[in-house]
Amino acid sequence: MPASDFLQPTAFVDSGNEAVRAFAQGAAGALSDDKARALALYMAVRDRIVYDPYVDYTDLAVFRASGVLAAGRGFCIGKSALLAASARALGIPARPGFADVRNHLTSKKLSALTGGETFLWHSYTELKIEGAWVKCTPAFDSALCERAAIAPLDFDGVNDSLFHPFDPAGRRHMEYLGDRGTFEDVPVDAIMADFHRHYPRLVEYGHTGGDFHAEVGA
Repeated sequence: MPASDFLQPTAFVDSGNEAVRAFAQGAAGALSDDKARALALYMAVRDRIVYDPYVDYTDLAVFRASGVLAAGRGFCIGKSALLAASARALGIPARPGFADVRNHLTSKKLSALTGGETFLWHSYTELKIEGAWVKCTPAFDSALCERAAIAPLDFDGVNDSLFHPFDPAGRRHMEYLGDRGTFEDVPVDAIMADFHRHYPRLVEYGHTGGDFHAEVGA
């Protein structure tokens, strides 16, 4: 699929939404080249939107860029959708990507709710910068990383930016088990089918919410 096809608004990467467009323009400011604007968008989504896996997964707004922006928080899929939508709003081709991962530094409660350390449909964003597709992961905000004693994930616009395999203390952090590829839009039906099948306790808990930042700090 040509890169130009990853510039149009979709149901969940809703780059035509006025609030999303204003967010993108505000983050990029007066920057003119795509690489600099992409880096500014990455930092804005990473740190201005709080990472929160305790969302109501039955509410489609948590998968939609504009919904995540309005809430000011979201989990990896929603934050990836927001970054992709913000990039498209500025004319930068973007698409959400997905992988299955093993996260060795999750909280005890989240691990109990998911039944282990394996997370299906972990999301990243692919941006086309200077003619090349580059992966980046805006999920964990810097405040959360500080509580977890891990370095926030940076992005240089040239190299893929995925989760560090080890934390600063040498403990295993994130392990990629398999890549599901990239999509024009968030494949919500497939994701929710797997979440209901594999993470019923997390889906149920999401209705009541929790404080993931406090758990990580503890």
